[in-house]
Amino acid sequence: MIPTIQLVVGLLLVISVIAFIAVRLKVPASILLVLAGVGLGLPSALPNVELSPEVVLLLVLPPIIYSASVAMSWSEFRSNLRPIALLAVGCVVFTASAVAAAAHYWMGFSWQLGFVLGAIVSPPDAVAPLSIARRLHLPRRIVVILEGEGIANDATALILYRFAVAAVGGGVFSMTNAVGMFAAIVVGELLWGVAVGWLMLRLRRWVGDPRVEIMLSVLTPFVAYWPPELLGGSGVLATVTTGLYISWNGLRLISAPTRLQGIFFWDFLIYLIEGMVFLLTGLQAHTLVTGLKAHSLSELAVTGAIVSVVVIVTRFVWMYPATYLPRWLSPSLARRDPAPPWQWPFVLAFTGVRGIVSLAAALALPLTTSDGAPFPNRDLILVLAFVVVLVTLVGQGLTLPWVVRALGLANAGQREQLERRIEEFQARREAIEAASNRLDALAADPDVPDDVAARLRAHYRQRLAQNLIRSDDADEQRKRIAKGDQLELQLIAAEREQINEKYRQGALEAETRRRLERELDLRDAQLASVRNEAYLE
Repeated sequence: MIPTIQLVVGLLLVISVIAFIAVRLKVPASILLVLAGVGLGLPSALPNVELSPEVVLLLVLPPIIYSASVAMSWSEFRSNLRPIALLAVGCVVFTASAVAAAAHYWMGFSWQLGFVLGAIVSPPDAVAPLSIARRLHLPRRIVVILEGEGIANDATALILYRFAVAAVGGGVFSMTNAVGMFAAIVVGELLWGVAVGWLMLRLRRWVGDPRVEIMLSVLTPFVAYWPPELLGGSGVLATVTTGLYISWNGLRLISAPTRLQGIFFWDFLIYLIEGMVFLLTGLQAHTLVTGLKAHSLSELAVTGAIVSVVVIVTRFVWMYPATYLPRWLSPSLARRDPAPPWQWPFVLAFTGVRGIVSLAAALALPLTTSDGAPFPNRDLILVLAFVVVLVTLVGQGLTLPWVVRALGLANAGQREQLERRIEEFQARREAIEAASNRLDALAADPDVPDDVAARLRAHYRQRLAQNLIRSDDADEQRKRIAKGDQLELQLIAAEREQINEKYRQGALEAETRRRLERELDLRDAQLASVRNEAYLE
C-alpha cells in the first residue's frame, strides 16, 4: 500500500513540474506528459507501471466525457449536429475500414482482426488540439465541431470495437445483426441518458445541499455509463446524452452555490485525471516494447508508420467531401449554411490526434478467444495503437500551432469573440433593466422601506453604468477599463488586509471573516476572468 501511495505522489509531482514547463513553453501539457512518461518508463530501473483498461474505461472515461458534455452548449451542438455526426460516426467508420484494409493487405491480418485495429485507432482525442485551438483563437464553429466530435466519436468506435472483437472470438460476423444491434444500442443509450439526467437533476434540487449535490454530480457519469456498458453497449452515448441534458436544464434546477463550487471542483478533478492518464500513457512504452519479442524494431517501425499514415490520410480524404458534397447536393443547405473556406476542413482534418481511449481499448483486448486460443497479434495491436497515439499526439499536436498560423487562421475568432462580448453586454443590460423594473414594482409595497429601495436602485444604476462603459470597445476605453480593474484589485487587497487585521485582533468572528472573504474572492475571480479575456483577445 505504501509503495502505491508513494508512486501516486511521485506522479503528481511529475504532473506539477510538467504543468509549469508547459505554461512556460506554451505547449499543451498532455504532449509533454506523454513524452515524460516515455522517458521515465524506458529505464528498466523504474518500477513497471501498467495502465489497467478497466480503470480507464470504467473509472476515467465516464467523468471526462460527462464533464465535456456538460460544458458543451446544447444549442451549439444541435446547430452543428450534421458536421459532428459526419465526423463522430462517418469518419470513424471510414477510418476503421481503411485501417482494416491496410492491415489485411499489407500486414496479413484477417478482416475481423483488421477491424479490431481500425476500431481502436479510429476515434480522435480532443484534449490536446482543443487546448491549442482555444489558445490560437480559432473560429468558434471549428472549436464546437471538435468538442462535439470528441464527446461523441468514442461511442461509435467502442461499439465497432465490441463487434470486431466478438467477430474475432467467434469467427462469424453478420452485417444485418450488427446494424440492428447498433440501432438498438443508440436508441437505448439515448433514452437511458435522458432518464439519468432527469432523475439526477430532480434529486439534486430536492437535496439542496451543495456538498451532496456535487457528490451526486460525481456519481452521475457512472450511473449513466456503467449499466449500458455492462449490457453490451458502450456507455459513452448515454453519458454524453446525460451531460447535454444537464447542460440544457441545469441552469434552472441547480443552485448558484452548487454551480460556483462545482465549477472549481470539476475543473480540478478533470485536470488531475487527464494529467495522470497522459503520464501513465507514456509509461506504457516500456511494458509494450518488452512484451513484444516476435517482431524486430524495424518491422514495428514500418507497420507503425503504415497505420499512422493511413489514420492521418483517411481523415483528410473524408473531410473535404464531407464538408462540400452535402452543399453541392442540397442547394437549400448551401444557402442556409454556406461552404467554409478550404482552410477550415484542413484544420479539422489535421486535429485527428489519438489519445487514451485508443490505448485503453487496445489494453482491454482479451487474452484468448472464445475457443481458448490466444488472441491473434494482441501484443502487436497494443504496440501499433501506442505508436499511433504517440505519432499523432506529439507529431500533429506540436505542429498544429504552426499549421494554424500558416493557414492564416490564428486569431481568426477574435471578431466572433467581440460579437459574443457585445451580446453579453446586451444581455446583462437587459437583465439589470428587468431587475430595476421589478424593484419599482416591489417598492410600491408599503412594507418595503424607502432607504432599502433607494440603496438597491443606486446599486443597479451603478451596475448599469458600468456595463455601458464596458460595452465601448475603443482602444482608449479599454485602457481605462483595464486601469479601473487594476485599481479595484488594489482596493480589494486593502479590504482583505483590514479584514484579516481585525480577525487577528479578535474583533471579528471566523464565520464573519469567511463570508467577507468569499465576497471579495468572487469579485476578484470576476476581475481575473475579464483580464484573461482581454489577454486572449
